[in-house]
Amino acid sequence: MLMQQLLNGVVVGSVYALFALGFTLLFGVNHIMNMAHGSVFMWGAFAGLYAVTMLDAPIYVALLIGMLAGGLVSVALDVFAFRPLRRRSAPEFSAIVSSIGADLVLLAIAQKISNTAVMRFPFDAFPVVVYTLFGLRIQLLQLVIIGLVVAMVFGLVWYLYRTTFGQRIRSVAYSEQTSRLLGINPGPVNMQVFLISGALAGMAGVLIGLVFNSVHFAMGEPLLLRAFVIIIIGGLGSIPGALIAGLAIGIVQTLAVAYVSSGVAEAIVFIALFIVILLKPTGLFGQSTAAMRIQRA
Repeated sequence: MLMQQLLNGVVVGSVYALFALGFTLLFGVNHIMNMAHGSVFMWGAFAGLYAVTMLDAPIYVALLIGMLAGGLVSVALDVFAFRPLRRRSAPEFSAIVSSIGADLVLLAIAQKISNTAVMRFPFDAFPVVVYTLFGLRIQLLQLVIIGLVVAMVFGLVWYLYRTTFGQRIRSVAYSEQTSRLLGINPGPVNMQVFLISGALAGMAGVLIGLVFNSVHFAMGEPLLLRAFVIIIIGGLGSIPGALIAGLAIGIVQTLAVAYVSSGVAEAIVFIALFIVILLKPTGLFGQSTAAMRIQRA
C-alpha cells in the first residue's frame, strides 16, 4: 500500500513540477510572477480535450495541441499584458496586477465556453493497461507521464545550456541591458520564454486532465497556489528546486490524503513552506538573485 501511494505521489508530483518549471522559468528570466499561469494550464487542458472529443485526435496529437495552445495563450499574455509594461519600465507589481486581470478574462471566457461544466476525456482516450510488479500496480499512463516529464526536464536543461537560443535566454536573465550591448534583442527572447513556459503548462494541463479525468474552467487555480509553494521551497528561479520540490509535495500530499485527510495534506504542505522560509528564506536551492539562479540551475 505504501509503495503504491509513493508511486501515485511521484506521478502527481511530476506534473506539479512540470507546471512549476514554466512558472519559475518566467520568474528567473523576466522577473514576473505570472498569476495567469493557471489559466494557461487550463486552456491547454481544454485544447487537448477538444482535440480528442471534437477532432477525434489520438492522445499524442491532443498533447501536442495542448502544448501549442498553452504556448500561444502565454505569448498572447506577453503581448497584451506584459510587453507594454516592460516598454514603460513599470514596476514588477504592475505586472502582477496585469496578470491577475488577464487571468480573470481567461477564466471568464473558459467559463462561458464550457458552461461551467466538468468535462471528461473519453474512456478510450488512453489505453487502460496495468502492469503488476511485486504486488505494485503500475498503469501505462503513469509510466508515460513520468517518462514525458523526465524528457521535458532534460530537454529544457539541454536547450538552456547547449544551444545558442539558450545562451541568449541566460544572457537576458542575467541582465537585459547587458544583453543589448552584446547585440541580443530581448524581445524575441522574452517571447520564446513565454512560449516554452506556456507549452510546459499546456502539457501539464492535458496530463492532469488524464490522471483525474476532469477538466473544468477553474482547474488551474489550486495548482497555481501549489506552484507558489513549490518555487518558494525549491528556490525562486531554480530548475532543480522546482523539480525536487514538486516531487516532494506530490508525494507528501498523496500520502497524507491516503493515510490522514485532504485537509491535513494541505496543512502539512504549508507547514513545510513555513519551516523552509524560516530556515532558508531563499529556498532550498535559492541563490542571491533570480538571474543567477537560472544560470546555475
